[in-house]
Parts: sequence; structure tokens; C-alpha cells
Amino acid sequence: MANPRRGSEELQGKMLLKIIQSGHPVLRRTARALAPKDIRSPAIQDLIEHMRETLRDAPGVGLAAPQIGQSLQLAVIEDRAEYHKTATEAELKERQRVPVDFHVLINPQIESLSPPQVSFFEGCLSLPGFMAEVPRSRSVRVTCLDHHGKPRVIEAEGWYARILQHEIDHLNGRLYIDRMQSQTFSTLENYQRHWKNQPSAR
Repeated sequence: MANPRRGSEELQGKMLLKIIQSGHPVLRRTARALAPKDIRSPAIQDLIEHMRETLRDAPGVGLAAPQIGQSLQLAVIEDRAEYHKTATEAELKERQRVPVDFHVLINPQIESLSPPQVSFFEGCLSLPGFMAEVPRSRSVRVTCLDHHGKPRVIEAEGWYARILQHEIDHLNGRLYIDRMQSQTFSTLENYQRHWKNQPSAR
């Protein structure tokens, strides 16, 4: 999931992965699950670290393995406090957006705890330069494995819940454009010019 509020910063000496763009078949496949022994392997641990570096460089708040060409049930998430600096208090409150520490989702199963009736603009690192309003559930429960292969249950609300839904969609071969309110589809430039400061219920 893209973060339109911040410019990219160089990460010296880091391994940055190429982000796959919309139209590539890997983005439309259901990714395969990882066994605990695979999760603990050097290859997957290295992949997680490279995904973290790529996410921060992009910049974004979530990155799924299919977006870097790996059809695996693996995603990384981080919504850093510095990403919120250009948002107003009203925007942060309306979106229920708070910082989220870096963490890993593996083989996630998601349960909506509320109807998908909350709409905000979303972007995606695999569809750069565009945004659209997407209805999502305000609260969700996710059962998954962490980066050590240990079970974890996450209950999330607001923007964090939105990020989880966006990334788990990627693991199931879906993009936000499958769920968007099509009449709101916009370039990033026009979103910032016309819609960024508008309330969600327009």
C-alpha cells in the first residue's frame, strides 16, 4: 500500500527489490503458504529484510511478496510516525491512523468485524501515480504466523485495519481497483489538488 505523503529517501548499501507493476500475472495468483521450517530459513529471513528495505525506500506502509515477484503468503507492514507529519489532526482522527511498528504477516486469515462501509482513498505501489476510494471494514481480526513462524492474532481498527485488508488482498490475487468506487479513480496529482482535504462523506 502506497504512502503518498512522503518522498523517497536513499538507503545506502541496502538490497532494494523491484516492485512488480499491475498487469503482471503474479499479482493475480493466490500465493502459496509457507511452512514453519521455510519461514526460519535464511532465504526467507533475507527476503523479509529486503522487503523491509524496499518498503521504506518506496515509501509505503505495506508490501506483499507477490509485489516483488514472489508468490508467497508473506507481507510486511509498517506505518511510521514520520509518515503522519503532513496530515492534520482531523485527518488522522477521521482515519483512526496511528503509528504501527514493523511486523510480518505469514499465511494470514482475515475476518471482518464490521461491514465494508468505510471509504477512503488508497494507493498501491504496484499502481503508482493513481488513487481511488475503497470501501473497507473498520475493524478486522487476522490470524497469522510471525517472522519466527509463531502464531499471532491481530485485532485492528481504522487505518491499520485498512492496510491489513489491502495487503492480504494481494496475497489472494486482488488489487484495490477490484474493490474501488470506480468514479473516484484519480491520478495522484488530481487527488492532491482536488480531493486530499475533502471529508470522506462527500
